[in-house]
Amino acid sequence: MAGETTMTIIGNLTADPEIRTTNGGQTVASFTIASTPRTFNKGSNQWDDGPTLFMRCSAWRDLADHVGATLSKGMRVIAQGRLSQRSYQAQDGTNRTVWELTVDEIGPSLKYATAQVTRTNHAGPTAYGNPTGSNPVASEASNGVAGPWGVPSDASPEY
Repeated sequence: MAGETTMTIIGNLTADPEIRTTNGGQTVASFTIASTPRTFNKGSNQWDDGPTLFMRCSAWRDLADHVGATLSKGMRVIAQGRLSQRSYQAQDGTNRTVWELTVDEIGPSLKYATAQVTRTNHAGPTAYGNPTGSNPVASEASNGVAGPWGVPSDASPEY
């Protein structure tokens, strides 16, 4: 939606994602990402850690299933989503406010690791913004076309 506050956070998962199903049958993954800024102190010739941000996150539906199957405690991740604020009254009667990130995209950071990506098949016409539900690259490849640019796969480039 327009006007929502989006943010990207890079950090480590503090625990394995908790996967649950709502009463309505939707899957949700809940997890926390810890992000600590580091600055180099020229005086001491060492890295200094700043205050750690613990961002509570949730991912829904297929993304929740993928998070549960892929991510685990300690993994460095990059997450992008919509930031929201929620206020509530605690059991002791105090009013509290929390910030939460509803994750739209998440994956492992490849700065210090490698990953093996496995593409999943999505049923339904609205899979990731594709209103037709078809795979245009796969259909073009079956027609002898090598990708979305429409260059026949058996044609040699002209220089």
